[in-house]
Amino acid sequence: MGRFRQQAALTSRSRSRSRSRSRSRSRSRVLSGGVALWCLTIASVAAAQTVDPVSAATASDDSAAAQTAPAQESEPDIVVTGIRQTIESSIAVKRQEMAIVDALNSTEIGDLPALSIGEAIQTITGATSHQEKGGATEIALRGLGSFLSATTFNGREASNGSGDRAVNFNQFPSELVSGIKIYKSQQADLIEGGVAGTIELETLRPLDYGKRSIQVELKGNYNPYQDKIRGQGAWGWRGTASYVDQFDLGSLGELGIALGVQRNQVNNPEETYAASSTYYACNPLTNATGNCNEITRQQGAAGSPFYLAPSSVTFRQMTESDKRDAFMGSLQWKPNSKIDINLDFQYSKRDYTEDRHDLTLAETRYSLRNVQYDDQHRMVYATGISSVDAIGNYLTRDEEYLGGGASISWKATDRLTISTDVSYSQTKRDTLQRSVRLRTDPFDINNVRTPINNQRIPYTYDARNGFATQISFDPRFNANDWSLFSDDARLRRDDEYKQDKIFAARLDAGYEFDGFLKRIDIGGRYSHRRYININNIVEVTQDDRAVDKRVNEACRTPFPQTGYLHDAPNQSITSWATFDTLCQFRGYLGTEDPGIGADTRAVDNADVTEKVWSGYVMGTYDSELGSTPIRGNFGVRLVQTDLRSIGLRAGLDVVPVSGGIKLVENNDFATQTLTNSYFRALPSVNANFELSPTVVARVAAYRAMSRPAPSDLAAGRSITLEDGTEFANIADAIDNIQAEGSPSLKPIMSWNGDLALEWYPNKDTIVAGTVYYKSFGGGFVPVMINETFNIGGQDVSVPVTQRQNSDEKSRVYGLELTLSNRFSWLPAPFDGLGAKLSYNYADSNFKNYDIRLGNVIDPATGVVTPGIIPAANLSGYSKHTGSAQLYYQYKGLSLEAVYTYRSSYYQDFVGGNTQLRFVRPSNLVNLRMSYNVNRNLSLRVEALNVFNDAKVTDMPVYGSSRQYHYYGSKYFIGARVRF
Repeated sequence: MGRFRQQAALTSRSRSRSRSRSRSRSRSRVLSGGVALWCLTIASVAAAQTVDPVSAATASDDSAAAQTAPAQESEPDIVVTGIRQTIESSIAVKRQEMAIVDALNSTEIGDLPALSIGEAIQTITGATSHQEKGGATEIALRGLGSFLSATTFNGREASNGSGDRAVNFNQFPSELVSGIKIYKSQQADLIEGGVAGTIELETLRPLDYGKRSIQVELKGNYNPYQDKIRGQGAWGWRGTASYVDQFDLGSLGELGIALGVQRNQVNNPEETYAASSTYYACNPLTNATGNCNEITRQQGAAGSPFYLAPSSVTFRQMTESDKRDAFMGSLQWKPNSKIDINLDFQYSKRDYTEDRHDLTLAETRYSLRNVQYDDQHRMVYATGISSVDAIGNYLTRDEEYLGGGASISWKATDRLTISTDVSYSQTKRDTLQRSVRLRTDPFDINNVRTPINNQRIPYTYDARNGFATQISFDPRFNANDWSLFSDDARLRRDDEYKQDKIFAARLDAGYEFDGFLKRIDIGGRYSHRRYININNIVEVTQDDRAVDKRVNEACRTPFPQTGYLHDAPNQSITSWATFDTLCQFRGYLGTEDPGIGADTRAVDNADVTEKVWSGYVMGTYDSELGSTPIRGNFGVRLVQTDLRSIGLRAGLDVVPVSGGIKLVENNDFATQTLTNSYFRALPSVNANFELSPTVVARVAAYRAMSRPAPSDLAAGRSITLEDGTEFANIADAIDNIQAEGSPSLKPIMSWNGDLALEWYPNKDTIVAGTVYYKSFGGGFVPVMINETFNIGGQDVSVPVTQRQNSDEKSRVYGLELTLSNRFSWLPAPFDGLGAKLSYNYADSNFKNYDIRLGNVIDPATGVVTPGIIPAANLSGYSKHTGSAQLYYQYKGLSLEAVYTYRSSYYQDFVGGNTQLRFVRPSNLVNLRMSYNVNRNLSLRVEALNVFNDAKVTDMPVYGSSRQYHYYGSKYFIGARVRF
């Protein structure tokens, strides 16, 4: 609350407003065009500037109009709307901020240029998104991963259903959000958590909006990939309605209300090929008759040759149904001029269903021959034999978000303002998967010998094209023959429940002064977060061939779609035998859902509680350095974090034998509770120098922190026993212990410096550049940490491999460029053309080591066992990110093309302690068009991912193709009515 007040108090000191929400320059297809457009726009800036900045600089400082004159063109009676208005408002927000900020702001409901908040944010300078199911989800700032960013909703933390701290922005419709700010530099009153930056979402305050609005928007969606699904329609829809009004209550003051609701029913079918998430270092000098012979870290580091092979590969066809409902509401009451009361509420519910059909080679390390691999140890060609599975998987997910809070601001005196805020945020996600596996066998379902006469099918693995791995079977095997999947029936019910709850309260006070120091803000905050993950698996196997035959014949289905992987290069597998999964459950078990197991305890369950106490003091100043106006803030934030993590491990009995002891699992569980705590001080300084009425220089220095994801802090432990029947002691009987998480992880800390120069020649234009530097205290590395376990009444200290903060120093330095301009120097109607470009370059030497094949450290001795594959960088780190936007607005017509680019990056799995995964570069093009028929009715058309950019991932080294997804393009057409 404090920073909104200080900005209002300092508005009279701000010069010309503007904004830098430009599009990035990407480095490939848009580079040459972007450079030409940049040069053209610089020329237009000079031509468009209508006020002599030297003359304007002599205007009286007492006149706000004089201060903003340099940024205005001579068209004061024109009401600017649409995309141009959004750009102007966003530039104005950036111009007046104390910190280094980029924004996306609109004065009208529903005018943010995107379907979701994620897609809107990725049009802001330095922001880019991670794509899932063809849409923008998690956001990375300045090329750094989403876990290094903090997101607040009306100044509060928001819960998450994935187990990390990154907000799924798809749950918030852009039509119901009024503004977005990204704080690139920190200030003391911001909630901690943003090493890369802080994303702040703001809902509408109805009294500040100041007018009545009733709006309804309906969009139809056409998805070409959905059209390929047999028996499914290609159309979905999205409807949004909002209402804003204000009421004069007489002696009770003023009351404002804002309500918004949305129904989204847009399906996202998917085609994909994926290898397993575990890769092995195989010895090419031996021909194993079973799985390949592995080499150790020590052997690989000593020079033994090896190649990287996955344990399985899968082709997946997926049909989905996705329905989302969202509601946002706010109530603003000003009983008098001194009190401002705000209540807000957000709710979203998602009902999601996936009907998956997988064709899986379950043993791709088995009997490998003719192996070819490159100098990065990537297996690019091999022949082998593998069991082949036809797996049906029916997944349903119910996800519910509930958030809101109440804030009160009281102007106690002319100088003292006191505010308080209480909030609650909760996400519940319940995912139920029912799957049935059928496997190949020497005999088919009719007990006749198959052409291969073997459970395992010969195949060829070919990744020499560097993009899409191609799998081809022995031509004697027909993957479309249902009768060949005749054995090893396994039914699994997997129910995963996640809950993330945050309760928070804060109290702030601000006191205004005369002179250099304009204001002091102090405040405190408490938050309590609890993350729970419960997994329950019920598994049934059966080997009655007569039952197999009956169910197999009763539940056969045609392959669900046409043109499977048509867009992938040279893929020979385009269909296979599929079955109705729920029919199989009924046939084998007599019910579609056997229900939850009697015991919901599991090693991979998590129960993490995090309590945070924080306080800050911040001073805001406004003065002159010689003849140069200077304004900004300085302060410090103090943060205490206390963590408790409860997990489970398998129960073990100690059994005496003649030569010592042995361990036996007792089908029970033992509880493991681990704690952690840390204190951090986060100082910050922001200084803004008004070099001229149109030029601002900004300097920022600050310390920032980003905590590990809650799922990374799980305390579950899986124990693998040594082979053998007698051991001298308990420790010798344990082979290894696998950690589900690392509760001892500390936050990523960084010292940061930013230097920005911004030019605001007119209200449509900004040219800005920022250089920044971040120094980290260390990266993440696998370590062997001794943990104490009570087994058979004895406390035993056993080393557990898990991730830990390393002592290695690392840094990031980067450059961020922004250019936004309307070509007002062109003759009408071409003066409606405009462009926005943005580009971010980041260079980092941060290191994340592979949990299986990377460096591992013994923290007690400091001894490093070298890894055999390269380390990854920061999770989510991209060296190059950028976007380019070209728009045209003439009367009621608005056209927009947006191109976004993100270079490759490492993306860890939720839960951590997994192998390295890399995402290849993305190139996305979105198109939008709107036409205002009149002031009440507008028509809109949008096209997303128009060139069907595929998402490709690699493991565990870059270029080792692990997975590629195709989602297809999406098209929307609709109308909006305003009253």
